[in-house]
Amino acid sequence: MAVRAGTLSIWAGAVSAALVLALTLGTLGAVVWRADGFGALGPRDWGYVWFTVWQAAASAAISVALAIPVARALARRQFWGRSALITVLGAPFILPTIVAILGLLAVFGRTGVVSEVLSWAGLEPISIFGVHGILLAHVFFNLPFATRLILQGWLAIPAERFRLAASLGFTVSDVARVLERPMLRDVVPGVFLVIFLICTTSFAVALALGGGPQATTVELAIYQAFRFDFDLSKAALLGLVQVMICVVAGALVFKVRLPSTSGVGLDRVVRRWEADGLGLRVLDALCIGLAAVFLLGPLSMIVIEGIGGVFSLPGSVLEAAWSSIWVTVVSTALCMALALSMALAVSRLSAGAGALVEGIGSLTIAASPLVMGTGLFVMIFPFADPTALSLPVTAVVNAAMALPFALRALVPAVRDLQAGYGNLSASLGISGFTWLRWVAVPRLRRPLGFGAGLAAALSMGDLGVIALFSNPDVETLPLALFRLMGAYRLEQAAAAALVLVTLSLAAFWICDRGGRVDVDV
Repeated sequence: MAVRAGTLSIWAGAVSAALVLALTLGTLGAVVWRADGFGALGPRDWGYVWFTVWQAAASAAISVALAIPVARALARRQFWGRSALITVLGAPFILPTIVAILGLLAVFGRTGVVSEVLSWAGLEPISIFGVHGILLAHVFFNLPFATRLILQGWLAIPAERFRLAASLGFTVSDVARVLERPMLRDVVPGVFLVIFLICTTSFAVALALGGGPQATTVELAIYQAFRFDFDLSKAALLGLVQVMICVVAGALVFKVRLPSTSGVGLDRVVRRWEADGLGLRVLDALCIGLAAVFLLGPLSMIVIEGIGGVFSLPGSVLEAAWSSIWVTVVSTALCMALALSMALAVSRLSAGAGALVEGIGSLTIAASPLVMGTGLFVMIFPFADPTALSLPVTAVVNAAMALPFALRALVPAVRDLQAGYGNLSASLGISGFTWLRWVAVPRLRRPLGFGAGLAAALSMGDLGVIALFSNPDVETLPLALFRLMGAYRLEQAAAAALVLVTLSLAAFWICDRGGRVDVDV
């Protein structure tokens, strides 16, 4: 029975891996089949490719450069609210992109807080549309992400290293040269490339703040070729170029992983004697304070401007909210089914085969949802009207895009489960759905809940495939919010944004909390 259960798990994982391959390489194959060749791209199109690479590199460089002093300040200071602030640094990851853009407009737009202050000073208001707006938005999203990753590098340096440095009389520059710079050389390249990859596939930011020949990314060009020109060949060819960029960036992410040089310690609390001076305390407080204002300001404006208009939202927005809810439910269920079956297969296969299945599950992190959407359109178009299937297609693509994060949460836990309870379950004859119900699920509730929460929040706030497939009668809440912004109905847009944030956070909390209820039973 145990053998049969293991075989069923492997087969379920293989089927899931095949579905993921169909959504990634299958849609890519449809794109390649529809493309006419690289000669079909003109100088303007190659300009879009150059701008995509340039803005992603610039966004990643600025995010990392600003994150280093913030992470260093958080690493060497203990203060009230520090844990809460570090937790808040994770909020932009699950925050709907279009909501954050609206918050940035409320602060940095032509009628925003900063422009009003400049007007009082007799200066011209600023505009965040264009290249600088795209960079600003990407830094807003990725600064906290980079800070969290670099902070982990700082906290991984054993406290004993800093105690030894203090006993040897090391100054701040000595500590930076001997301990901090080697860590940064280890951590920063990977952080830079991950953010580069994220910015390369960022669609909603370019859609809302970009446009024009000087601020059009490849993803935005795909959208324009598809929606406005209905040039499937050009959209397909641009999609192929986008995938090639993402594959190269994804390969570099794995290649730059270097072994840690920090060593091991006794996990003592770190005290930074060399940084006790008043000047450094003020500098660290300034870095932390400015980062907090930059991140919390736009979020606060969403609440302030949106709370008064929630009850005056039109019925179409409420219908869009309902569409988003059921798309999120379907997407999350599909994502977790794929993730659990693949994680179980990884734990039962050999090391090489397991790594292959896990790699296939992580393949979508280097894929573009618009490329998937373009490929699905090409595949569906001869048989049915793709716009009639916009919501189901959106749910499927959202599930695929969240799969790498769910797998990252599940695979280590499933391996521990198999190592601890696999032989015992086999000796007792517990297998199949009985094993899933009484052994696996109770002990996987935490990673299942956390992975489902991430998938739900990401799906709830996604503005990608639905913008490609939608028609005026079908929309999700992010698309409805974008249309309100385009119609300059900013008060209603702020209210819709507040609803969207509430739904996204509620979806994450319900799933994550559900995974922690009676977790030891």
